[in-house]
Formats: sequence, structure tokens, C-alpha cells
Amino acid sequence: MEEMTVGQKVIKTFCHEQKAQEQFRLLNDQLNEVSRNANTCANIMGPINGNIGYLQYILVATVGVLMILFGAKTGLLSAYSVTKGGDIAVYAGMLVSFLAYSKQLNSPVQQVSQQFNAIVMALAGAERVFEMMDIEPEDAGGDITLTCGELEEGAWAWKKPGAGGNFTYIPLKGDIRFRDVTFGYTDQKVILKHISLYAKPGQKIAFVGSTGAGKTTITNLINRFYDIQSGEITYDGLNIRDIRKEDLRRSLGIVLQDTHLFTGTVMENIRYGRLEASDDECVSAAKLANADFFISHLPEGYQTRISTDGANLSQGQRQLLAIARAMVSNCPVLILDEATSSIDTHTEKLTEQGMDKLMEGKTVFVIAHRLSTVRNSQAIMVLEHGEIIERGNHEQLLAQKGKYYQLYTGAFELD
Repeated sequence: MEEMTVGQKVIKTFCHEQKAQEQFRLLNDQLNEVSRNANTCANIMGPINGNIGYLQYILVATVGVLMILFGAKTGLLSAYSVTKGGDIAVYAGMLVSFLAYSKQLNSPVQQVSQQFNAIVMALAGAERVFEMMDIEPEDAGGDITLTCGELEEGAWAWKKPGAGGNFTYIPLKGDIRFRDVTFGYTDQKVILKHISLYAKPGQKIAFVGSTGAGKTTITNLINRFYDIQSGEITYDGLNIRDIRKEDLRRSLGIVLQDTHLFTGTVMENIRYGRLEASDDECVSAAKLANADFFISHLPEGYQTRISTDGANLSQGQRQLLAIARAMVSNCPVLILDEATSSIDTHTEKLTEQGMDKLMEGKTVFVIAHRLSTVRNSQAIMVLEHGEIIERGNHEQLLAQKGKYYQLYTGAFELD
């Protein structure tokens, strides 16, 4: 049902209203049937439990009276009365008290039975809640942390603990290397096979290839969203497993293919890249990303509120804000996953000019299907089925007339 609501434009585009209505009626009928059965059971249980309570009351009263009368007739009750100093009226009073207690006990049972349906629904919800609570939290990673300004004013550095409470400071340069890395989301399906590559500080490395070749997976491994099965990934000579995940990710500025904006103002969404950034820094980042023009034309400019994941903005505008967010973070390493895929060619050229300024001195990983955006990369990796089949700069790969040449020129050979 949620798919029908969210995807109503697609339904109307392909004229599938009739089919969607039929599916809605089917789901609605199923919900009606299940709800009717649940209400029937709930409504039956109430009278049954209520009548059981009354029958219990009558049964206890009858048995109690018979016991009193039988005891008085046989003389057993009289003997007990003499011994305890009581008479038949005492036992009648005890019976009345017992009946009152029995009725009080039966009342909560009836209330629980009437709320049985709600209890079952609550248990079903609790099962999902506890299932989520039982999920093991992500481990924090290693004990190497990231500092800024401790080694040198304004300089990033890794803070590695040593013996005797001392620390070793390693300048953050952005040297990232993969050594014989193999990875699969499951052991049965290997995505990356024996990947070896390096990105020297200040280099722009591009990944190109067919959909599903493993380009985005490589960047996910740098972030440690997943852990590799074998091999090693190092960051400035440090194994990323030894770096605390929070600090590892804080050193990386990321623009993902799927842009997510939070409910709040445009300024707040840009500042999300670095919460302590000033308004001027956010505006400068927006100008570099070429987002300032459209922001200034919004009803309230940078104070315009964004809701429902940026529903009041176009996909291209959302992507520009994501680029501005990465720019304001000012991280030494950038990961751009199809960062300009939803931007028109003219805006893309202007944005790239600002990004080129931002990339100066930074290590940059770029994933792009538009090969025009990776021509100025120092190294281009061509991936196919989880393996690097070609590597080199733009001119070298074109000269090889291999897979990159086919992708760039569009001269795909028929199988």
C-alpha cells in the first residue's frame, strides 16, 4: 500500500490506475477479513468469560450453602461451632465474604479477556521492537583517533596510543592503499576479487565500469561500512581496522548517489557537513558547489525549510546541496559517488570548477558513468565483475582501445 502511495506518479504515467485499484481492493479485503475475524474472536471471548464468572459465582454459592446445610444436619458443623465458639451464622458470613472475594478476582480476569486483542497486537509489536534491540551494535573500531591542531595548528593527524600513556602523531596525508582485497556481502557471492590499488596524497582516482562491477563497494570499504574477508586496506600506513570508525569517517567527505536531506533549513543541511561551520563558510561552500544561485531564489533563501527529504527541491538541487555539504566539511579525503549525475551539463561544468579548487591537495575518489568528469584523473580504474581489468590515465586507456575506449566512445561490441 505504501508503494502505491509513494509511486502514484509512476502509476499514472503508465496508466495502471485500474491495476493499482484492484491490488488496493485485494489488500483492503484481506485486511477487512483479518480484522473481522480478530474482532469476532475478541467479542466472543468477552461474553464467554463473563458467563463463566457468573457460573463460577453460582457454583461456589450452591456448594457453600450445601456444605453449611449438610454440616448442620449431620452435626459436624455444630461440633465445629462448639469447639471454635461459632454458629451457623458465622459460616454463612464466611460464605458471603468468599463469594465477594471470588467476584473481585473474576473482575480483572474479565477485563484482561476484553483487552486480549490489544494485548496480542502489543506482543506482536514488542517482538519487532525487541528484535531490533537485540541487534548487535557496530563495534567502535580501533584505538587510533583523529585530531586537528595538536600536532600543528590547523593540521589533521592520527593520534596513535603507545606504551606508558604516550602518543605518536602521524600526519594525515590521505595515502590510501588496497592490498589484495577480497570482499563479498556473503561468503557465497564474492564482489571484489584480489583488488590492489593505491591513491597517493593529492591524487584523483576514478572508478569506471558497468553497473554492478563493484565501484561503490570499494568506497564503502574505505568507510568500513563493511569489513573485508581478506587482504588489507591502509590509511597513511595504518590498517583501517586499527582506526576508530567515527574518526575514520570524520576524515572523509562523501557525496553519495542517493542524496538525503534532513527536515530543517537549507543552511542547516549544508552545515551538517561540519556542525561548527559558520554561516559565511556554508555560503562559500554553496557558491563553490554552484548552489548559491538557486538558493537565493528560494522563498526564504538559506532559511527556506526543507521537508520530506527535499520534496520541494529538484533532484539536481538536492545533489548540489549534498556537494556543498561535503565542501563545508573540508575533509582531506573526498569520495564522490555519481556526485553530478542529476545536474545539467552547464551547471556540472561550473560545479566542477569549484570542486577542482576544493580538491587541491586532497585525495579524491570519483565514481562516474559520465566519463567526461574523470578525464583529468591521475589514475582511472576500469572494473569488470569485481576485478580491475585496466588502469591508467585518460590518454593511456584510450590508446589501449580496450573496455575504457568502448565506454568512452560508445563503440560497444556485440557479443
